[in-house]
Amino acid sequence: MKFSDLLKMSLSSLWRRKLRTILTILGVIIGTASIVVMMSLGIGLNKSTMEQIESSGGLTTIDVYGGNSGYVEYSSDGTIASASSSSDDKEPKQLTDEVMEEIKQIPHVTISSGIMSTSVLVKTGGYEANLYVQGMKAEALEAMQIPLKEGKLPMAGGTELELLMGNMVIADFYKTSGRSQSYWETGELPDIDLMRTPLFAILDMNAYWNSQNGEGPPPKKYIVNVCGLVAGSMEEYNEHSWNTYVDIDTLANVLKKVYKNKPIPGQPTMENGKPYKYLIYDRGFVKVDEMDNVEEVQKIIGDMGFQSYSNSEYLKSMQQQFAQIQAVLGGIGAVSLFVAAIGIANTMMMSIYERTKEIGIMKVLGCSLSNIRSLFLLEAAFIGLFGGLLGLGLSYGISGLINYVVSQSGNGQEYISYIPLWLSGAALGFAVLIGVLAGLMPALRAMKLSALEAIRTQ
Repeated sequence: MKFSDLLKMSLSSLWRRKLRTILTILGVIIGTASIVVMMSLGIGLNKSTMEQIESSGGLTTIDVYGGNSGYVEYSSDGTIASASSSSDDKEPKQLTDEVMEEIKQIPHVTISSGIMSTSVLVKTGGYEANLYVQGMKAEALEAMQIPLKEGKLPMAGGTELELLMGNMVIADFYKTSGRSQSYWETGELPDIDLMRTPLFAILDMNAYWNSQNGEGPPPKKYIVNVCGLVAGSMEEYNEHSWNTYVDIDTLANVLKKVYKNKPIPGQPTMENGKPYKYLIYDRGFVKVDEMDNVEEVQKIIGDMGFQSYSNSEYLKSMQQQFAQIQAVLGGIGAVSLFVAAIGIANTMMMSIYERTKEIGIMKVLGCSLSNIRSLFLLEAAFIGLFGGLLGLGLSYGISGLINYVVSQSGNGQEYISYIPLWLSGAALGFAVLIGVLAGLMPALRAMKLSALEAIRTQ
């Protein structure tokens, strides 16, 4: 018997028993949709997490900290209060320009920048805010791929501070006249156009608080400009939302002019209380060319006596968790598909009992056992194929609905369910395989039927 004849006979047999076939296919549809949707949730979580890290260049960046498994505590005046280190050095190693340049010479490192932070009081039009400003090299800020609503990144080596403000920093401004009111009390953002309003910054906070207590003249105010704003609203949080960035060279030059020979707050001092002639950074930013080289660079930095952290470590642990989630969710969905397999086996077994005479006639006419087996296996495979295709269509519909609800929830996440092509193909193949396996036992039973007994009984 030709294969094409087998196909026609199997489809014809399924069509004659439409209601039973539809109900059996319905079980496969539900099973396929369950396993695909369940696994798509784990895959979607993994993919969205990776995209969030990649959007900030985080998969190839390393944060570097001073000391070799030690710690440094600074007193309120910026001097070292206590320190601990597992190395043989008397003091923990610290991040300086010389160290950052040495790190830049490590193979696969493309960018190396120190990060220095300081508090700045900013005033404008009856409002003021205490901002925590972070200084970084312009190339490091560019490598972070900060999404901008408008404006540009701070210019490198400028004479005046240019601020890049997060999309939520405006909520830090509060009224100074009368009763102090903030966004957290009123729910209304200050009426300030940060990009087009001149700001006055006070950098010497110690002098400012002393003057407030009547202990000396007020410190000098400096005009600063907002060069850019991070994209997003108050409902759209990202890792840059509450940060204010400046060019580190400009910040260092301005702070040196402000404090002159006095210690800069946050900078450690020598035993005699005098500041070092060089800057010591809070931490370092290191950019590596490829994610596969991050671990190697981290090891070299560790051998230099510094601590380091990268998102690749976090990513590995998260991927392990997501793999477990996918396995659990896929297992739950697979149960539905195995239940559908029982339905297929039951349908095929009932079909054999109803077609006993037909099987007997086929054998008498000389139809081979392999043809009989193939006929029933093809019927079971078609049930799996049709159920798998319709189940995939249902899966895409459910996935789209889930993603729509998530995108409308306002948490900044665009999707949580993702169905890659390999999952669609695997699910369809699995549905067909389940159908064939479920039809195997009925097919073998059909092969064993005696032709004369089958004709005589009916």
